Amino acid sequence: MVAIDVTCHIEGFRRFLINSTCRSFIPESYLRDPEVFPEKEENPGSIYIEAADKVTLKKIRDITFVNANDVLGIIYTSKSGHSNMKWRQLRGPMGRITGDASKNSLVNLSMARVLTPEEVEQLVGQGESQAAPEAPPAEPIGEAPPAGEGGLEAPEISKEEDV
Repeated sequence: MVAIDVTCHIEGFRRFLINSTCRSFIPESYLRDPEVFPEKEENPGSIYIEAADKVTLKKIRDITFVNANDVLGIIYTSKSGHSNMKWRQLRGPMGRITGDASKNSLVNLSMARVLTPEEVEQLVGQGESQAAPEAPPAEPIGEAPPAGEGGLEAPEISKEEDV
C-alpha cells in the first residue's frame, strides 16, 4: 500500500469509483451523467457518498446508484481492504484524496486520469523505499559438533548379511 495525498476534480474520483467497482455493468446513461455515483454498503468493501442532496436511482448487484448534488465527501474502501481513501471537497468540484492505495487502486486512479503514469511510478517507488526491509535469510545457529567432541555419536551401521 502507498500513502496518497492528491488534489483532483470530483469527476476523476467518480471515474475511479466506476472503474474499481461497476464498469462492466453500469448503465450507459449513468456512466455519462456526472451526478450519478456508485454507492455500496455491504462488506467487504464500501463506498459512501456524502452530499447535500442525494436520491437513490437503482440497485444493480451490490451497487446502489445515486444522483448526488453538492458532494462534500466520498469514503472508499476496497473489497480486499488494502485501499482506504477519502475525497473531501475543497472548493466547488475540486477536492483532495487522502489515504492508502493498493497498486491496483493506483492503476485505476491512473486510468481515471487522477494520476499520471509517472506519478504512479513515483508513488510506488516511494512506497517500496518506505516499506520495512526484508529480514536477512536465517543463518544456522551453530554447526553440530563432530562425533566424539561432546556431540551425539552416530551409531555404527554394520552390514551383515544373513546366509
